[in-house]
Amino acid sequence: MKSKNEIIVLGGGCFWCTEAVFSMLNGVIIVTPGYSGGVTKNPSYKEVSSGETGHAEVIKVEFDPSKIKLSKLLKVFFTSHDPTTPNKQGNDMGPQYRSIILYSNEKQKEEIEKYIQKIKKNFTNPMVTQIQKLEEFFSAEAYHKDYFKNNKLNPYCILVINPKLKKLKKEYSDLLEKSKLKQ
Repeated sequence: MKSKNEIIVLGGGCFWCTEAVFSMLNGVIIVTPGYSGGVTKNPSYKEVSSGETGHAEVIKVEFDPSKIKLSKLLKVFFTSHDPTTPNKQGNDMGPQYRSIILYSNEKQKEEIEKYIQKIKKNFTNPMVTQIQKLEEFFSAEAYHKDYFKNNKLNPYCILVINPKLKKLKKEYSDLLEKSKLKQ
């Protein structure tokens, strides 16, 4: 039996942040941090951090489209990072932090392009989000999985991730998995 779930890969800066945000959404089955969009096979975090692999830090989002539509995922994506800054999100700089969406099928590509056309007027600067077909995804090392959940007292988690989650809870409470609100 074919799975009804879909996959989309998103890069909007540090994958610790994006994983924490998207893990809270109702209809998101699993979020996996990793690397994609580059040329190096099976890259390590150190290699990707060098900026030489062409890969971005991304999350692979498996979601149930009967519970959360791609348009809602895109809405959260574009409000949880700055899609107008090339190779930079906050203090994180380098091509590995670029804004990128890797789609799984042509239907997703069309929806992403239409969504961007609709929202680009909301930004002062031009959007630089790359859109490309998902070719390969490489899972990040185990210590990156559930990073926020396992390291809540880390200064990065306190200063960078917590404000993003607070904003998410305020602006998108209707999209959140109720059991995850206490996290």
